[in-house]
Amino acid sequence: MDFKKLRLDFPVLTNKKEKIIYLDSAASSLKPRQVIEGMNTYYNECPVNIHRGIHRLSMRASVIYEETIDVTAKFFNCKREEVIFTNNSTDSINMVSQSLLLSNYFKKGDEILLTVMEHHANLVPWQVLSQRLGLKLKFIEIKKDFTLDYDDFRKKLSKKTKLVAVTHISNTIATKNNIDLIIKEAHEFGALVLIDGSQSAPHEKIDFKKLNADFFVCTMHKMLGPTGIGILLAKEPLLKKLSPTRFGGDMVSKVTLEKSEWNTLPYKFMAGTPNISGVFGTKSALEYLKKVGLDNIENHDKELLSYAIKRTKEIDNLTLYGPGDANKQGSILLFSLKGIACTDLSALLDDMSGIGTRAGMHCAEPIVSRFSKEGLTRASFYLYNTKEEVDSFIESLKKIDKIVNKKR
Repeated sequence: MDFKKLRLDFPVLTNKKEKIIYLDSAASSLKPRQVIEGMNTYYNECPVNIHRGIHRLSMRASVIYEETIDVTAKFFNCKREEVIFTNNSTDSINMVSQSLLLSNYFKKGDEILLTVMEHHANLVPWQVLSQRLGLKLKFIEIKKDFTLDYDDFRKKLSKKTKLVAVTHISNTIATKNNIDLIIKEAHEFGALVLIDGSQSAPHEKIDFKKLNADFFVCTMHKMLGPTGIGILLAKEPLLKKLSPTRFGGDMVSKVTLEKSEWNTLPYKFMAGTPNISGVFGTKSALEYLKKVGLDNIENHDKELLSYAIKRTKEIDNLTLYGPGDANKQGSILLFSLKGIACTDLSALLDDMSGIGTRAGMHCAEPIVSRFSKEGLTRASFYLYNTKEEVDSFIESLKKIDKIVNKKR
């Protein structure tokens, strides 16, 4: 696969007016023209509502919407009944949280097991739920090498554990967790398992059936797709039992003044007019990723990450926070440079070389604040990045290091 040739599909990268080295894909990926064109198809050809009209424009839009559900199901190897479109990963996790609440799944004293590396999206909803219902939150610790402590996981897993909700790949320290082990052992105690795949789904093939998680969430804006579209995958038997969390049009099959009956899956969980243009873009994004090949993307990202990790060792004043092994982490580098604040470092990288990184707590304050109360800088790689861009990144860091630490 010629990844350099793929760069031509991304308008931002072909803009000759300014040089952009985009190393912030963990926050949000760039969009290829195919996705933009997919969204424009909706606005140009059938900019109307779905599932409502019998007229041809509504029918055209509805057909592509339904096709996208099928494309998504095939992409993740699950049933179409198990695909729910949401706003983003955060929205998906909140939907699961509220559905479990409305379904009376928890009782006072039950426990929810998370990791200390969770994004706020997979922490705050469970904090709120636990405070409301009198649940206990427990957290799996990490080891000195930044990997998850599986002995601690087994120590904290018990018959009281009703839910295990963990990230597949950390958005900060980049640790890749052994979710196969976590799912298997959590199920042995009868707990439900939610996997936050926001950082894994863009970079590797996810087989929902084989994975056997109860819930899996990801978000299209990190997968070359539009903002405002998240994907929640959930086992069909669970969805049949659980209560919907949003009520109104399209999620009902029959309504009287006294009561309502819910629609079939997956529509039971998708109320009101959806982000139709976003769904059009989702179809294009998933088709693009399939054409490139998730295996090819995973290998490309590992190669880039290995190269970047190796080159960071040339900078004495730079500290990495992560396993430092491309086989144990996602394509993310969380780092600090002695003598300069993370926000200043990120700004300088942009001003000097057009390199886009992120700085701060990265919506994961509990884990990042362990290493720096002021936050850290993060660089993240994806299919459109190159070794030449990594070289520019490293050389820019060297220049900043020389200035800040007054090297001769």
